Amino acid sequence: MTTTQPATATAWLTRLVLNPAHRQTHYDLGNAAALHRRVMTLVPDQLGEQPRARAGVLFRIEPDPPHHTTGSPQAPVILVQTQVPPDTSRLPAGYATQTLTRDMQPMLTALRPGLPVRYRILGNAVRRCGPNSTAGKWKQIIPLHGAEADQWWSERSHACGLTLLTTRSEKTAAVSTRHDETTRINRSAVLYEGTATVRDPETLRTALLKGIGRSKSYGCGLLSLAPTGNPGR
Repeated sequence: MTTTQPATATAWLTRLVLNPAHRQTHYDLGNAAALHRRVMTLVPDQLGEQPRARAGVLFRIEPDPPHHTTGSPQAPVILVQTQVPPDTSRLPAGYATQTLTRDMQPMLTALRPGLPVRYRILGNAVRRCGPNSTAGKWKQIIPLHGAEADQWWSERSHACGLTLLTTRSEKTAAVSTRHDETTRINRSAVLYEGTATVRDPETLRTALLKGIGRSKSYGCGLLSLAPTGNPGR
């Protein structure tokens, strides 16, 4: 019995180094809804209902390198994953100073039980209140913090086919969306990084392609993996 995905179940990962001097870069980075619209320009138009899901679009603003001490501003980097080949020529002129796209099929097919990996994900760690909850109103979304946020990732990583070995979590700036000049909605986000082993390759492939948790349209849910024996990734 094979555990590999069909050849059509692939994805492309695009790394965009944004131009910090570009006016639209500042606007997009300050409004996750605008950044979502920008990222969606990389895939074809007229995809019908739920175009993000149909094109398999996930994205994440990468954190600054931990040892960045040059004194000059670090150019923003965005990772964009799609299940259709992206077209970076549709970005505004000068918006990105570097673009690099690679086919993820080799990585998806290389997953096997016990494979050691590094991981990174920006998760919207929340829970929905039940009818008898004392934390909030029924169906209200409550951000999780500290140990509760770590438990959120522990449960979801196991459900997506990983066995965690180490975890470092860091509360990040809230994912902010501006709906008009006066209305702003902030979504809780936690960056998780660490090491793990692959427990269930098939389930993990699905999680990689579909994303994990809520707020995928706003930069959460993209799971990145790299073999621990390959420092170049």
